[in-house]
Amino acid sequence: MMAVVDTNVPVVANGNSEQASSDCVVSCAKKLQLVMDTGQIVLDDQWLIIEEYQNNLRSIGQPGPGDAFLKWVLTNRSNRIKCVLVSIHPTGPDGSGFEEFPLNPALQYFDAQDRKFVAVARACSPSPVVLEAVDPGWWIHRRALKQCGVRVEFLCPIDIKRLAAK
Repeated sequence: MMAVVDTNVPVVANGNSEQASSDCVVSCAKKLQLVMDTGQIVLDDQWLIIEEYQNNLRSIGQPGPGDAFLKWVLTNRSNRIKCVLVSIHPTGPDGSGFEEFPLNPALQYFDAQDRKFVAVARACSPSPVVLEAVDPGWWIHRRALKQCGVRVEFLCPIDIKRLAAK
């Protein structure tokens, strides 16, 4: 499995999301372990995703599953067997736009902070899956993302449907 991992997946795996059910926490922890054991993570070569991970997780101390994932990412960032690095090209004054982000009107309100994950997925060939836990914006935009060739795996479908319905 080749995957782009949205930050909320390791955050949920750590049990740090009040929106996530206990089943969701377990699902996220298991999927992260699968990526670490047998998969590849796809990251940008500018550390945008890693910086977001570092702002939300710990790589030292007594780690939860999400923190262990961050440590694994930092350890394997240069390991081509475990990590695929792609170039993405920020645009706009705040750098939250990307040349690789689809020019689809249905995605104009997609969260600016999550656009880097979409850009990384679209910059990689073959196309990886984006792992998502409880961010309802991904669920709301799932059809438009699919039309643009972005595959999203929702690890917590019951939770995300509930959150998107609010």
